[in-house]
Amino acid sequence: MAVPVQNIHRLSVKTWTEDESDRAESTPRVCVCRAQSICDDTSSELQRMAANDRRDINSQNSLHRLGALSRIVSMVMTVREWAQKSFSEETERPDSFLERFRGPTNTDMQAPPSRKRKCNVKVLSPSDDAYYYWLLVIGAAVFYNWTLLVVRACFDELQMRNVLVWLVLDYICDGVYILDIAVRLHTGFLDQGLMVKDTRRLREAYIQTFQCKSDICSILPTDLLYLTVGISYTPLLRFNRLLRLPRLFEWFERTETRTGYPNAFRICKLVLYILVIIHWNACVYYSFSKVLGLGSDSWVYPNASDPEFGSLTRSYIYCLYWSTLTLTTIGETPPPVRDEEYLFLIFDFLVGVLIFASIVGNVGSMISNMNATRAGFQSRVDTLKHYMQFRHVSKALEQRVIRWFDYLWTNQKTIDEQEVLRSLPNKLRAEIAINVHLETLKKVRIFQDCEAGLLVELVLKLRPQVFSPGDYICRKGDVGKEMYIIKDGQLAVVGEDGATQYAVLTSGSCFGEISILNISGSKMGNRRTANIRSLGYSDLFCLSKQDLMDALQEFPHARAQLEQRGRDILRKEGLLEEVNVSAGEELEEKVERLETSLDRLQTSMARLQSEFNSSQLRLKQRITTLEHNVTTVATCSGFLSDGVESVFGGDGVCSEINIRL
Repeated sequence: MAVPVQNIHRLSVKTWTEDESDRAESTPRVCVCRAQSICDDTSSELQRMAANDRRDINSQNSLHRLGALSRIVSMVMTVREWAQKSFSEETERPDSFLERFRGPTNTDMQAPPSRKRKCNVKVLSPSDDAYYYWLLVIGAAVFYNWTLLVVRACFDELQMRNVLVWLVLDYICDGVYILDIAVRLHTGFLDQGLMVKDTRRLREAYIQTFQCKSDICSILPTDLLYLTVGISYTPLLRFNRLLRLPRLFEWFERTETRTGYPNAFRICKLVLYILVIIHWNACVYYSFSKVLGLGSDSWVYPNASDPEFGSLTRSYIYCLYWSTLTLTTIGETPPPVRDEEYLFLIFDFLVGVLIFASIVGNVGSMISNMNATRAGFQSRVDTLKHYMQFRHVSKALEQRVIRWFDYLWTNQKTIDEQEVLRSLPNKLRAEIAINVHLETLKKVRIFQDCEAGLLVELVLKLRPQVFSPGDYICRKGDVGKEMYIIKDGQLAVVGEDGATQYAVLTSGSCFGEISILNISGSKMGNRRTANIRSLGYSDLFCLSKQDLMDALQEFPHARAQLEQRGRDILRKEGLLEEVNVSAGEELEEKVERLETSLDRLQTSMARLQSEFNSSQLRLKQRITTLEHNVTTVATCSGFLSDGVESVFGGDGVCSEINIRL
């Protein structure tokens, strides 16, 4: 029975494979989901084999063999399900709390499809990590040339002892220089706030810069002239490689921006500059001594024939020691003998004075910057101490204040976050605040379902506060002007005696919103409903009533949720008077209707006032015109009257004519 069953299984698997291959050849759509189909059909085949095995397991002839096969098939099925679950598992979802606030990222935005297929050319952004690491590579090559070319040019023994090693390192640096030109050709720049990725524009912009000409000069194969002048002059012929120094400075600037210890990095950079200057001065001193003649006088380097000064190590260390003493002006050196030596030493002294001034100035400013926070904090503490002594504050209270300041400094809570983030736009300020206080804000119920705009408004208005052990954050009956969110620490809800604890509030809890929401029907009004005291040092976020009202004014749904939560709490504690909600709504509707009617009346009154003013103006104009006409008629009547009297002697007929006129 066992052999036929196995043959049947093999036949069924073979038949499935042939059928699947035929369907794959005849139907193109099967090819799209070939892996899925094969996996599912294989699973069904294994399940059928397991079912047949379980059906035939009661047979005495195949008991042991089919039982083992059934266990193997079951194990394969388990492994298959686990593998399918692992491979089909989605990638880790981003934090929904942050996702609601940030919105879609740039990676979620897909570019419109292009009709023409173009070769994808990688364009680096100056702010990318890849560009920064490339600056590290090119900076290492530049530093190699700036430190070793001069010492190889001055100390011939060092150059001739390891010629092959120097050639390999030199040509590796040349290769890095050539790659750096390619990187510059594919480094984007911002135009109207957008990264330019057009290779043609990048190439044209780079070619027009002075740096392009300098880079080309730095890779000219001038070292090939050693075939004519000799291998010992190779370092001198490669001095054009020093033109890439701006790349090293660029790496310094970006590192200073990226590092979390900028002052320490500035000190290390200053020390490096000084060491390089001393190194170059030592090499120039040795070359100058060779030109004047080794051991020709007491000022130059001693003759190499002296066993004490004949080795390469002693030569370099002696020159480095002489250069350090000269530039730092802190030691005695042999006096010069020749005029050339005097001039060289004068130049060294001037350089040394500049180095000393730079050391004092830079180190002093760095130390002051490093201690600026401490000095400002200590000044605040000293000012408060003098005030408490002047006002004769009790020693116990003074000790509490000092311990509070010690806690702030120990836990690095002396920085004014609002002042530090003042220069950033509101979007970045809110995102930084959410990332810094993410774990706390996640636990706050009022932030769980609020809109992103409200979240921004609330986070930007939060003010950190620190309370000492035993401090009362609020007392029952006090007028509520703020609400609080616990960031760190524990607060206790205590009774009137201050000892009985009813509850303990931990990180993420919020309280005080009831007294600042002005919930209708509250027996306490805007008064605090409980006594809350800090058990230890507690870090809280404070949100004032005015800031909360301003934020909720544009988000009525969130305000309704807060008010409903407050009503539930007040109802549970028996501090809520049940009011007729419908009556309140009718009253609100009446008030709204009255406001609408008042607006209409004001509009009508303004229109009537305007019409009255225009009518009054027209009436005045008509009266003025009438007065002018009457005056004219009267003047004309008087003139005619005088003429008639002179002609007719002033009898009654003249009067009648005057009246008619």
